[in-house]
Amino acid sequence: MVTNTNSAYCFIAFLFCISINGNIYSQFESSKKIQVFILAGQSNMDGRGDASKLTNDDVIGLSKAKENILFAYNGSQPAPLHVTQIKQDFIRKKFRVDSIFGPELFFGIEMSKQFPDKKFLIIKRSQGGTSLYGCWNPNWSIDKATHVNEQNKPKLFFEMLEFTDAILAELDPKSYELAGMLWVQGESDSGRKLPSNSYEQNLTNLIQHTRKHYKTDDLPFLMLQVSRGKVADAMRSVSKNLPRVSFIAQSYSEDAFNFLPQYDYMWKGRPAGHYNYEGMKKIGVLFSKEFVKTYSK
Repeated sequence: MVTNTNSAYCFIAFLFCISINGNIYSQFESSKKIQVFILAGQSNMDGRGDASKLTNDDVIGLSKAKENILFAYNGSQPAPLHVTQIKQDFIRKKFRVDSIFGPELFFGIEMSKQFPDKKFLIIKRSQGGTSLYGCWNPNWSIDKATHVNEQNKPKLFFEMLEFTDAILAELDPKSYELAGMLWVQGESDSGRKLPSNSYEQNLTNLIQHTRKHYKTDDLPFLMLQVSRGKVADAMRSVSKNLPRVSFIAQSYSEDAFNFLPQYDYMWKGRPAGHYNYEGMKKIGVLFSKEFVKTYSK
């Protein structure tokens, strides 16, 4: 079997490095349970929103959200909700930014506004250029991974569970509850016959395996529409066939409230395909609105 040994060792090292200072949770002393959200997906979940464009109101909102929200990202220790400083040179050069954010930022800001008396923990595992057919597949196999040239990439579904489990292990099981999972992924499966044709079944498996792992059959699962082809159709179908699954549609009409702007420059002759500050902000807000409307009871 071919495995990505280096990636696996690096991620395991991240997990061993997680040594959460108990004081980080001191601000969370409350009779109410911490609301835990799992975020997963590829680069648009990882986020390429330009943090330098945050407005004064955004910064004030984030400052208040920091009091109620901890954020753990790709092996990092939980810390007050924050933007991400780019370490990879290729991302900095491609997007021409030094700090970025994903859906978690404005999802967190809006959730803290809606529920000022609650505490939240957001745990995110994401990696650009990864497919549900390969890296994110709960039924991973070397043949599937090789089919999409991901045989040397990590098994992200299992890393997501390991990372989340490692964070939650530091908490008293009675002090938190899983509130939901947010999913932004599908670009890498679009336009490929077998991955797109099997996306509905693979997404169903991912939701069911996650719920089974955490013994929460009613865990809310919210996903953003990706593309306008088979993958988007598969997402809609899953949201209709499984309980407590939300499909958040996006419009491609610039006048629509759910139009999500992307970077407008070209990269290697193709549109960048990543959401800018405004688009990423809208994604976070849309996730929050859907959760409040459908699941807040």
